[in-house]
Amino acid sequence: MRVTVCELHNDSAEFDHDWHALVDYVATEQSDLVLLPEMPFAPWVAWTRIVDSAVWAAAVAAHDAWIDRLDALAPATVMGSRPVVTIGKRHNEGFVWDNAGGYRLLHTKYYLPDEERFWEATWYERGPKQFMPIRTTHATVGALICTEMWFTEHARAYARQGVEVLAVPRATELFSAEKWIAGGRVAAVMSGAFCLSSNRGGVDATGIQWGGHGWIIDPDGDVLGLTSPENPFLTCDIDLSAAAVAKQTYPRYVAE
Repeated sequence: MRVTVCELHNDSAEFDHDWHALVDYVATEQSDLVLLPEMPFAPWVAWTRIVDSAVWAAAVAAHDAWIDRLDALAPATVMGSRPVVTIGKRHNEGFVWDNAGGYRLLHTKYYLPDEERFWEATWYERGPKQFMPIRTTHATVGALICTEMWFTEHARAYARQGVEVLAVPRATELFSAEKWIAGGRVAAVMSGAFCLSSNRGGVDATGIQWGGHGWIIDPDGDVLGLTSPENPFLTCDIDLSAAAVAKQTYPRYVAE
């Protein structure tokens, strides 16, 4: 299975350039699965504590429009997250998209930070505390959206559910990049799955220096590759049988 991760700019004009480059790259690499960053199709809304319903509505509309363009990455399966309004409530919704099944809800973000530049609990509400996998054409996948990666009991639960690919779409800063990679290695080991992450990159108009460092990590926690500003896209061939074997080995087999 060929999987692709990326780092994409936050600002709309640069993002549009990145998108076209990603489409060409995925076609060349013949990727089976592509992971996008957290809510990638609009500038990051939660950088300010001041909630603006018009800004949220614009982000939702932008994602609605871009979801209709995901077929440019076909036949690859695409994963990511997006802002939505569900029964009058704002959420950050993880999704899976492919040609066969179209758009499917995977998981709604439950763990929300609330601090400088990341006022997420102020901007939107947590979803239900449900972490269920989905079977795609190529693999059984699960998601931990950004902050959720640090609540490691869910990686362990995904191992019991047979997840082969654990997706971690992120919006994180550069200064904490090494910490996030360390967390991704732990998530891979605990889930016995290949852990993939994509992130925003570059410096945006608000002054945030986004962290990039998309990763592909194997079930034993070995980093197979990282993105960078010079190489914003990364593809690896992964053998899903390694995820099945990993779940029978330490520490995954240890009873709770």
